Amino acid sequence: MWIKDIRDYILYEDREILVCHKPAGIAVQNARVGSMDMESLLKNYIAQKNPGKMPYLGIIHRLDQPVEGVLVFALNGKAAAELNRQMTSGGIEKIYLAVTAGHITQEKAVLEDWLKKDNRTNSSAVVPAGTAGAKKAVLSYEVIEQKETGNKTGGEAVREGQEAEPTEIRSLLRIHLDTGRHHQIRVQMAHAGMALVGDKKYNYDKEENGQEPLALCSAKLGFRHPVTKKKMEFQVVPTGSAFRIFHTGL
Repeated sequence: MWIKDIRDYILYEDREILVCHKPAGIAVQNARVGSMDMESLLKNYIAQKNPGKMPYLGIIHRLDQPVEGVLVFALNGKAAAELNRQMTSGGIEKIYLAVTAGHITQEKAVLEDWLKKDNRTNSSAVVPAGTAGAKKAVLSYEVIEQKETGNKTGGEAVREGQEAEPTEIRSLLRIHLDTGRHHQIRVQMAHAGMALVGDKKYNYDKEENGQEPLALCSAKLGFRHPVTKKKMEFQVVPTGSAFRIFHTGL
């Protein structure tokens, strides 16, 4: 992912905070050598606006590299402390949109699992409660819309005497994240039999996975301004190909 002008992705900015739309494919922080990340791009942007002054950018939360969506950064230590307080106390609302392949029978549910991260493989897995190093993960989901996308292969018309390929049903989900664990949404949804379209790590159905990008977007972020205490909400429309058949407004 290459960003030509970081200003195109900034949704809001004042003296205390900066809110942006992180595109899929770029890391929030510590990208590999030769690749830019959001932290570096935004610090360069701030430095250009204030020559000679060391830029401050407080990272409040992160999104996985293949995930797009809304991020808020603090522009000074006081704002960072207040936003971190809101984050740890559950005062920051995070709503995601995701697309899964296959019919979902339970249209609304709360998922509670224990997740353990494997640093060696940079992955997480659902484990029994009480497992050493495991952390509780909670999210709720709701099916917004389900659509048939035609046959799975998208191939030629059915010839006489041949059986038709089964149609594929895809579901658009609204997900409310209560905890912020490593790869939480991807792991919990896959464990519940609702792996996300395009998830190369946790969707094991290679036929359905295809070459599509990960269908996950942090579509809405709500918090109180660290100084004015005004309630602020920011929304973005997902750009991934799996979202295009749905109405993605929140």
